[in-house]
Amino acid sequence: MKIAVIGTGYVGLVTGTCFADSGNNVICVDNNPKKLQLLREGRIPIYEPGLETLFKRAIRENRMSFTDDLAYAVAASDILFLCLPTPPGADGQADLSAVIKVSGQIGDVMDDYKVIVNKSTVPVGTADKMRTTIESRTQIPFDVVSNPEFLREGAAVNDFQKPERVVIGTSSDKAAGIMKELYEPFVQSGNPIIIMDERSSEMTKYAANGFLATKITFMNEIANLCERLGANVDNVRLGIGADSRIGKRFLFAGIGFGGSCFPKDVQALHYTAKENNYDFRILGAVQDVNNSQKLSIVEKIKTFYNGEVKGRTFGVWGLTFKPESDDVREAPAIYIIRALIAMGAKIKAYDPEAHQTFPAAVGEEISSQIDYVKDQTAALGDIDALIICTEWNEFRRPDFENFRKLMKEPVIFDGRNLYDLDRMEQLGITYVSVGRRPVNLNRKVINA
Repeated sequence: MKIAVIGTGYVGLVTGTCFADSGNNVICVDNNPKKLQLLREGRIPIYEPGLETLFKRAIRENRMSFTDDLAYAVAASDILFLCLPTPPGADGQADLSAVIKVSGQIGDVMDDYKVIVNKSTVPVGTADKMRTTIESRTQIPFDVVSNPEFLREGAAVNDFQKPERVVIGTSSDKAAGIMKELYEPFVQSGNPIIIMDERSSEMTKYAANGFLATKITFMNEIANLCERLGANVDNVRLGIGADSRIGKRFLFAGIGFGGSCFPKDVQALHYTAKENNYDFRILGAVQDVNNSQKLSIVEKIKTFYNGEVKGRTFGVWGLTFKPESDDVREAPAIYIIRALIAMGAKIKAYDPEAHQTFPAAVGEEISSQIDYVKDQTAALGDIDALIICTEWNEFRRPDFENFRKLMKEPVIFDGRNLYDLDRMEQLGITYVSVGRRPVNLNRKVINA
């Protein structure tokens, strides 16, 4: 099939690459000349495991090209995917300006039937707005389809190529048939292609992310209560995760969720509810709890040092919101580092992938006060304590002897519960995690 992918951000690049890898001809459209030049040189601007191999193969086999000429891409394609940003405003409302603008531009230049697919996460009713916009610009027949993405950063290629389900929102039998044919190669194992109306499709994406964010938040609330009751949240997780009605995933306690999807989508769904005179109380609580959870580790640090944080140096392992990604949007590390620097602390930070993306996210003023080090060992040198913000695999089996050799004292504040409590106790490491008993907390701490 002939496909145009408009917008080469995270979703657009994965979508275009995976469609090209399955034998389609894909034109990627973007208005950023630097990004287009990078892509034409065979380089991808994001870190996503497995993507680069497929990307280079698609270019080598001439199934993928790049342009800033929307009219050319529309004319040369039968299916147009909109993978455009919909950032939240100050009130949480999703900004649809890019989606509506491009919809109008497509209407201006199309000269035959097109299937126009929105893959961006958008509020319910956006497909109707797109249809109205395009109809005001052209008499040519077309169909608008809602096709939400369910990609996990760090596993996006596998998620796209082996989806648990494909959701297609359309009122057109013709468009539904075209979309089913396009996705058929990805569901050979029998996973469903679910056809529904556009509004239900748009709601499905928000409902999925809202539910997962709520599940994470519930476990963080349980973890906070476990700390007060002397229970172990890891044991609780195993106990409830074995229940098939609950499931094992998204039950890990930590320092809150971040990224480009959960925070934005929870805000947008909450705003949509308010706009329609409905008080979605659960989502309000999810946002409040998650905001405080990101700073929960800072409160533990303040308590541990009796409020005397100024002048201390902290190592930070992990800056991204999750491992196997360079995405730092809404990452807990941003809030933790900002808070500690505001209290007069110094920071040594290490992440395998985020040294290029973190400075812009945290702000120039704060970033200039961070010592970005080259590896995890360098982050231990002459620090008062280590803070773990992201569960990268390389952090799971460190050389704990380095903690004694390099740190002022072996103290760890672990926001991702990477280490066994008994092991930490045996090693004599002061260890504070989430939803579990603190270890060796009665050891003397050297003053700053």
